[in-house]
Amino acid sequence: MSSWNSVGMEVLYQVLGWVAFFAWSFSFYPQVFLNFKRKSVVGLNFDFLVLNLTKHSSYLIYNAALFFSPFIQRQYHETYGDKEMIPVAANDVAFSVHAVALTAFTLFQVFIYERGNQKISKVCISITAIVWTAAIVCLIVAWPKSNWLWLIDVFNSIQVGMTAIKYIPQAVMNFRRKSTIGWSIGNILLDLTGGVLNFGQMGVQSIDQHTLVNFYGNIGKTLLSLEVVFFDILFIIQHYVLYPVKRDENGKAIISERVAPLIRPSGKPEEDTDNGYPILPIEAKHVAAA
Repeated sequence: MSSWNSVGMEVLYQVLGWVAFFAWSFSFYPQVFLNFKRKSVVGLNFDFLVLNLTKHSSYLIYNAALFFSPFIQRQYHETYGDKEMIPVAANDVAFSVHAVALTAFTLFQVFIYERGNQKISKVCISITAIVWTAAIVCLIVAWPKSNWLWLIDVFNSIQVGMTAIKYIPQAVMNFRRKSTIGWSIGNILLDLTGGVLNFGQMGVQSIDQHTLVNFYGNIGKTLLSLEVVFFDILFIIQHYVLYPVKRDENGKAIISERVAPLIRPSGKPEEDTDNGYPILPIEAKHVAAA
């Protein structure tokens, strides 16, 4: 079985992995706190949340199966060699569990806070249905011959695909609104930190083992880091360069948003609509901490 050649490299690997875990895990909280503070999810794209839940659920299945199952680990060694290390660490499993829980909680906030005229698109619903249907079909195919490594690789591919597309609805929404209000930049900065450290962790393992197998043996983790870095840089440009937040004389952000109550009061006329959803002309302005 494989082992570390350098104790120092092993320690560095663990440190990078757990720092990445905390950065990625804490990246969920700025958005949750922002939603709670505003009592609104206006500006947070719901398609992003649904696709993100599918992504993290798939990643959890892959990480937990490869980390805990001796049978799947044996299949991995048969495929990539007995001397190759399992490319999933404890921090990967811990992150996935936490990510699923926090994404589900953020979706719960969508149902209890002001959401204006936003909704989940039919495209998102279709993509999600197709992905999980395909996953069930792959499970049926893998079951007779116990091709579990192939099956979890399917889930790994799903999480890669979801990572590639999940940010697009939010990026497009920011572009159309010419604003990033409602979308937490703290989330992005921590997410970027986690992505860079995650890639660094894999690099440390490669240097110690004198091989690049862990990069393509867990191609999902490799592509995940690259995709995260790309989209986070895009969101940073949107927030700080293209659509900076207006501030008052005290340096505090002035938030102005056009919203509609979840339940329209009786006797109130519908003054205009957007995509078939009534919007009341309520201009909600408040000052948020910088």
